[in-house]
Amino acid sequence: MTSRRSRAVTLTLYALGLLASVTLVGEGFAGAQEPPAPQAVSPEQLRAAIDKLGDLDYTTRTNASRTVRRTAPAQAVPALLQAVGGHTDGYVRYRALVLLTGFNDPRTRDAMRASLTSPNDRLRTVAYSFFEHNPDPSLVSSLFAAYDKEQAEFVRPALIRALAAAGRAFTRGALRPEIERVQQALVRDVTRGEDFFRSVVIEALGDYKAVYAFDAIAMVARIDGPLQDDAALSLGKLGDKRALEILAALQRTAPQARQPSIAAGICLLDVNCAAHENYLTEALTFASKNSGYQNLLRGAAAGLGALALAGHAESLDPLFSIGVPAKDDATRAPVALAVAAVALRNTPLMLMWLQSAKNQADALTLVSEGMEMLEEDLDKERFFALTRRSYWDAQDGSSTRALMQSLIGKMDF
Repeated sequence: MTSRRSRAVTLTLYALGLLASVTLVGEGFAGAQEPPAPQAVSPEQLRAAIDKLGDLDYTTRTNASRTVRRTAPAQAVPALLQAVGGHTDGYVRYRALVLLTGFNDPRTRDAMRASLTSPNDRLRTVAYSFFEHNPDPSLVSSLFAAYDKEQAEFVRPALIRALAAAGRAFTRGALRPEIERVQQALVRDVTRGEDFFRSVVIEALGDYKAVYAFDAIAMVARIDGPLQDDAALSLGKLGDKRALEILAALQRTAPQARQPSIAAGICLLDVNCAAHENYLTEALTFASKNSGYQNLLRGAAAGLGALALAGHAESLDPLFSIGVPAKDDATRAPVALAVAAVALRNTPLMLMWLQSAKNQADALTLVSEGMEMLEEDLDKERFFALTRRSYWDAQDGSSTRALMQSLIGKMDF
């Protein structure tokens, strides 16, 4: 799934004409000291920074984002809300909406609700993603109505995940009939439509432990094909022990490239987890040293990443031990994607691991490279906001503050 998202971000960046300048390490800021608290700027400076959020020059737009992020919330939030609602540049409106989420202001929800019906694809994507993380019972009907209409390749995945989150959050009470319709639609789309969207549905249902979709996902898992990996992993995420018989059978029959997802799925069911983690480590090690096993390598990296997302911190050890010294993109890129996904979706676990990493600087480089390949801008902003707040809250001279400073400098936010 991660590889599909990396392809999507590449297309997006080409469309914006920004690909050539994208990097997460800014020459002018890496290593500079982070201010100890939010900063006051003049209204003119803040307006100028917001106007430059869509500048084609990387340094200019990055500096603009940094200025906005570090502005005191009482000043930044009203300015961002105004930009979201009325700026003439659609890309600036999008970036302003993303940055708004970093301030944890209650008015953000209203801006997101309004953005759900925006003709701007980017605004809708951010709004759907926001309501994935902040499910709202009053929006279930409108999100479900949008499901039949929203077909944009870069937008629909966020809507799917928002509906999957709602399908888990609101299973009781007056919303139950509506939620049942949502669940039925998602189950239906496990087995129909384009593989790209089916993959998104299968992943989302696994992430949100949609046991109601067990039979549909199991059907896909039994079929050798491009979605078998997604289905095997999602069966593990569901946590339903009925999946063990299916996954055990696949271990005997599925091709080598599918075995990492199957092993990770069984581990997620809490069955012989140490043995399956060891297999994933050995598979990643072998594939990194022998050409011609790229599918196995990608599967092993993704499998270890899935385990880390589920709380298995030890699964990060082989990813970094193999990814950090790797010089070739064939090994480094899949591992970087895996650790970046963990950083975005299980940030506390990643920060805990990095805190004690012996080769912290090199590990941060690997994470930053993976972040560059992912297009989840709202999730990145959540990561940035948590890191920035952790820096401000940490005691001066502490290891936590030092780590946050390193993250900020390396990823240039």
